[in-house]
Amino acid sequence: MNHLEYLKLIEKLLLHDQHYAQAKPTISDYEYDQLMETLLAYETAHPDKIAENSPSGRLWETPSEGFLQRAHLVPMYSLANTYSEEELEGFVKRVLKRLEKKEIRFCCELKMDGTALSLRYEKGQLIHAVTRGNGKTGDDVTTNIRTIANVPAQIDIQEVIEVRAEVYLSLAIFRALNREREEEGLEPFANPRNAAAGSLKMLDPKEVAKRNLSLIAYGIASEFPVARTQHEIHRILRKNGFPTAEQSHLAVCSDTEEIMQFAKKVEHMRHDLPFEIDGIVVKVDDLPLWELLGYTGKTPRFAVAYKFAPERALTEVVAITVQVGRSGVLTPVAELRSVLLAGSTISRATLHNEEEVKRKDIRVGDFVWIEKGGDVIPKVVSVQISKRPTDSKPWHMPSLCPACQTPVCRVEGEVAVRCPNEHCKEQELQRIIYFASKHAMDIEHMGEKVVQQLMKKGLISRPSDIYTLNANKLSQLEGFKEKSIHNLLRSIDASRSCSLPSFLMGLGIKSVGIETAELMAEEMGDLDHILRATEQEFVQLEGIGEKTAHAIQAFFQEPRNREEIRLLLQHGVSPQVLQKKKIIGHPFQGKTFVITGSLQKYSRDEASTLIKERGGKVSGSVSSRTHYVVVGEEPGSKYDKARELGLAILTEKEFDEML
Repeated sequence: MNHLEYLKLIEKLLLHDQHYAQAKPTISDYEYDQLMETLLAYETAHPDKIAENSPSGRLWETPSEGFLQRAHLVPMYSLANTYSEEELEGFVKRVLKRLEKKEIRFCCELKMDGTALSLRYEKGQLIHAVTRGNGKTGDDVTTNIRTIANVPAQIDIQEVIEVRAEVYLSLAIFRALNREREEEGLEPFANPRNAAAGSLKMLDPKEVAKRNLSLIAYGIASEFPVARTQHEIHRILRKNGFPTAEQSHLAVCSDTEEIMQFAKKVEHMRHDLPFEIDGIVVKVDDLPLWELLGYTGKTPRFAVAYKFAPERALTEVVAITVQVGRSGVLTPVAELRSVLLAGSTISRATLHNEEEVKRKDIRVGDFVWIEKGGDVIPKVVSVQISKRPTDSKPWHMPSLCPACQTPVCRVEGEVAVRCPNEHCKEQELQRIIYFASKHAMDIEHMGEKVVQQLMKKGLISRPSDIYTLNANKLSQLEGFKEKSIHNLLRSIDASRSCSLPSFLMGLGIKSVGIETAELMAEEMGDLDHILRATEQEFVQLEGIGEKTAHAIQAFFQEPRNREEIRLLLQHGVSPQVLQKKKIIGHPFQGKTFVITGSLQKYSRDEASTLIKERGGKVSGSVSSRTHYVVVGEEPGSKYDKARELGLAILTEKEFDEML
């Protein structure tokens, strides 16, 4: 590689860094690491020609708008990557040589595919949560981290420490999130890591809470010795209430052979895990040796990541079909020549949207590389251009809906292409499937194939028709005998006494997830109130923005939707009102509180519970509708905003007196 090619490679890597920072990577980690290895090889051979803007000596993450910057107690370094047993053996030999030892022990852990974080505790209280950032400073995401249920607000260690952790999304949550985004016409996340990183940087904590993030702790940084070994650190973390790796996901090894045995065991089990991993982390187990080994550039010499090569398969795109969702969104799907990948036979892969197909230039007849990432259906990573047929043509989204032949439309600001025909048979099918699903009315034994049969025979065309089914009608379905008929009718009958949030979910209102449905039910009490409510009333609910309020109001104003609700009620569906606890008159009743900083007497969760028990509400953000801001030690930007707005500010003592 000459110097001009080197400079072009820098531009390419910087562009990929930018895509990664926006949670929209266009290449896999493996491909990125290979490009970086090429860059490092050139810079090692030509140290006098290293460009100032080279990404080799820095961490890519830049400060995010809307977040304060905070310094880490101890810098957070990224790990060097290895992909082969030879490279791993090289790491072990370098460690032994530098320490002048013949044998040492290594602690091996799962390499979670999430986003790194540092949790600072002082006098046992959680003070700050800060992203890795540039290794020395990062974004203060404390408020967002407090939405994760398993993060301890208080621990037994009184000294100042930083707990190192990884924030991630479980695969189940990730899949559900992407399904929702695609239904709303939004671009899906490429993988769980990007989804977790994007969620952590959201400015509204209520929206963060909806993402159901998880956290796993793996280290402690401090200015005093906490433990003698890395594997003992896990025991200390568990003792203090942190979620940590299971014992079967840890190993203490003495050489490369034992490390590789553990790596192979983990690689074998990785597809059974409820979260995404991309390898293992190998650390010198004896912590005092870390200081002797030190750091090089941006990586520690005492640890390394052994990453699994991505599981890939090359196969042919036989066709590109288009699916129609319940909201009318058209989704292209690659129909593939069946191929074995990660233990299962793959014949389809979602292409998400038209932009994705154009960006990767995927065509019928192409041979494509597919990877099994965090989603159920594998993704197409890239096209093998060298195998492209000479007569191939670019793919275009059809101008007519494939289900009803209605001209499609494009909404400004959305990547989605939609079928505007609400009477489209495919949309009706998907709406009924969703209505019966666990997310909504939870009608057992009414899966997709049963709904398809019912619609094909003309027995149902909308959700309310489900409650007109009887034994005589169900007997027309293929494979339905007495027991099947009895089970389905019993499930349909049971769903009549649904909760109000489940009923609202079943209606399929755009932008309304379970949290919004529960909020509407809790605050408005019953369905009649919700149906009569104005858009402004919805906006006034803490947690519902103008866009969602408009979508809710528009849904209930549509005559077709009101008629469907009337029919459901007529057929005996009776949404159950949430029973509120009786509240004795208290100063907190009907008041909205925001808590900022660390309280001495209460954890954040304890204070929130006490407020709610007395009829108050707790919000994650300060607004003109906030009645009180409770301020503890080291309050954040919420305190400043409260002062700007002239809101009532309570010290912990004043809060306690009112309580």
